[in-house]
Amino acid sequence: MATPRAQHVPATALPDLGGPALRAYFAIARAWGLKNAEARRLLGDPPESTWYKWKKQQDGSPGRDVLERISYVLGIFKTLQVLFPDPTRADAWLRKPNAALPFGGGSALDRMLSGNVADLFVVRSYLDAQRGWQ
Repeated sequence: MATPRAQHVPATALPDLGGPALRAYFAIARAWGLKNAEARRLLGDPPESTWYKWKKQQDGSPGRDVLERISYVLGIFKTLQVLFPDPTRADAWLRKPNAALPFGGGSALDRMLSGNVADLFVVRSYLDAQRGWQ
């Protein structure tokens, strides 16, 4: 049996994910108690005017990098909810010191706030491994 080939879908054919992605992101930022500077940093430090426009309107057209970052944050949030059924505990885990190798005694949020999208990937991968998804 032949394997189906992936088809290239032009970006113009994709649904506009900006609004839903931003609304989900800002809901997570509230749940995590992020300050504006922290929440903005997780998105790669978009221009301040853009940041406040997105926050106020809960809509916009973020670029590919911002959508990738939001995707990692959504995955981190979801995995924490699975690992810690108590939402308060799940949300608090991010700020707790962690002796695991990727964190070196700092918190997962410290690692995520480095500004590199790769650090969001590291935290997501760590949590997926804790969940048993490798």
